[in-house]
Amino acid sequence: MDLFEYQARDVFEKHGVPVLGGIVATTPQEARAAAERLGGGTVVVKAQVKTGGRGKAGGVKLAHNPDEAGEKAGEILGMDIKGHTVHRVMVAAGARIAEEYYFSVLLDRAERRYLAMCSVEGGMEIEQLAVERPDALARVAVDPIVGIDAAKAAEIVAAAGFAADVAPQVAEVIQKLWTVYREEDATLVEVNPLVRTTDGAVVALDGKVTLDENAGFRHPDHAELEDTAAADPLEARAKDADLNYVKLDGSVGVIGNGAGLVMSTLDVVAYAGEAHGGVKPANFLDIGGGASASVMAAGLDIILSDPQVHAVFVNVFGGITACDAVANGIVAALDILGDHATKPLVVRLDGNNVAEGRAILAAAAHPLVTLADTMDGGADEAARLAHAATAAP
Repeated sequence: MDLFEYQARDVFEKHGVPVLGGIVATTPQEARAAAERLGGGTVVVKAQVKTGGRGKAGGVKLAHNPDEAGEKAGEILGMDIKGHTVHRVMVAAGARIAEEYYFSVLLDRAERRYLAMCSVEGGMEIEQLAVERPDALARVAVDPIVGIDAAKAAEIVAAAGFAADVAPQVAEVIQKLWTVYREEDATLVEVNPLVRTTDGAVVALDGKVTLDENAGFRHPDHAELEDTAAADPLEARAKDADLNYVKLDGSVGVIGNGAGLVMSTLDVVAYAGEAHGGVKPANFLDIGGGASASVMAAGLDIILSDPQVHAVFVNVFGGITACDAVANGIVAALDILGDHATKPLVVRLDGNNVAEGRAILAAAAHPLVTLADTMDGGADEAARLAHAATAAP
């Protein structure tokens, strides 16, 4: 789960990372009041969207007084930044910046460890710096067991080339940012820029934090950080039902058991769709190892509720859950859904007890269900049905 900047700022403050005052506003009037609460002087009005490039898009503006803060907020609210509509801004206290730095710690999946990245040249897009001047970005491996202690922080600032007069302060802040990463079960903590002000303070001016949702059971407070207003309603329903669902923009609903199989099914459906008007998969839905009637009904209900879906491809490989259990789950799910099930289903079963599973579906003879012998054949039939539905007058 990615956090908004204002949420990252609050998490930083919770763990002792030095930050400036910041207040969220959803109207120009609230922005004006926020600027007054921050002392009435210079503030920065910043769009709160979960994407980069806000400054270039005009989503970050300087305001010298409360009235101007309200005006700038009015200009930013409602903007579209890379497909994200701005619904709120953060009014942040201004700072006199002497130097800008960069720091992040993230999960390095390839190396199965953490990676700290740091540079004395912050403020710019780090991807650009990494390409144009890779030597300016220090990369330091972090042992997950040890983390970033005083010795590792000193190693990081030395690798980045910090001057001796500021290195101890930066190292101290880096250790606190590591505390954020560890204690909040994050997969990314990034500060760009981390600044040194003219009075010598080292402050995190901007923050990006990604939390590991798999660790949510340890952090019930993280639920309050979710942007439920922006969540896709079908994805929200799937989450409530403990289903692994991601909405896509196609017209063929996909259900499978196992993330790998579902990903492969998406590819096969997309390929088959090229011969049928370019139809594409409408979702990723992994029902996992259990294909009970209730699980299958919940999955089908969500997919069939998507008005973009015109056909569904159920692609299941029987393993721990045998194909006859899956077939019974499909039959029962269709009974549960009743008149809510109105779109054709193509079902391909393979693996444990496949003959029994196919026999159960054949005996049920549900008018919406078509059996497929192969994955490619099932994908092609589902794509054909979806195209036929969209092409119908």
